[in-house]
Amino acid sequence: MSCELGTVYIVDDDLNVCRALERLLTAADYEPVAFTSAQEFLAAHDPERAGCLILDVALPGCCGLEVQRALNESQGERPTIFLSGCGSIPISVQAMRAGAVNFLTKPVREHELLPAVREAISLDRAWRRTREARAAARARIASLTPRERQVLEYIIEGRLNKQIAARLGTVLQTVKVHRGRVMKKMGARSVAELVRFAANAESRPKAASSAYRREVQEAGDSAQQIAASAASGAHWSNFTAQER
Repeated sequence: MSCELGTVYIVDDDLNVCRALERLLTAADYEPVAFTSAQEFLAAHDPERAGCLILDVALPGCCGLEVQRALNESQGERPTIFLSGCGSIPISVQAMRAGAVNFLTKPVREHELLPAVREAISLDRAWRRTREARAAARARIASLTPRERQVLEYIIEGRLNKQIAARLGTVLQTVKVHRGRVMKKMGARSVAELVRFAANAESRPKAASSAYRREVQEAGDSAQQIAASAASGAHWSNFTAQER
């Protein structure tokens, strides 16, 4: 087994569900790691390990939304697919607004789960690239002297060298020297690139699936549409797919 596609954490208090998901994910060449309690998962969780999370909403002791919140607050955010025994629209809305990738109803079908896992794994890779870029940008900014940081801030504001010199109470040539050092330390070849690096230092991974979040917002603002969908027995995932 190569498990090249990535690690998938599973947190569900139903051991049978864990085993069924493990079999499905292993067959699809993922590496499943299952836990039967939120506490066990949080204690063992390694945010440096790439992968996504399949999380039961109704966990005893610590519900799935609380687990998601704990990960986000610890900066160990991980793309999350929620599972629920009932398609509760309010919980779906809350989970999506907190950054969930998807919300599926048990018993989850293979054709629903695997695409959601693929999206979550892809999103995790994107998040990690964002975090790496942020760490690199912050390290470069940390290498600047206090005066160079001031110059950087003024450059980002779009000010000319003579304007920066006036604000700092120094001569134009000194600003040019500081500007050159800032560009070199930041590894920027243009002002546009410098601004992008500075923005990377403050960036955070985007919350999961903007398309899903838009759909959830629309669903949350349209009670009649949600009620009609629920009355028809449609899964929340099917409802959102139709809306796309």
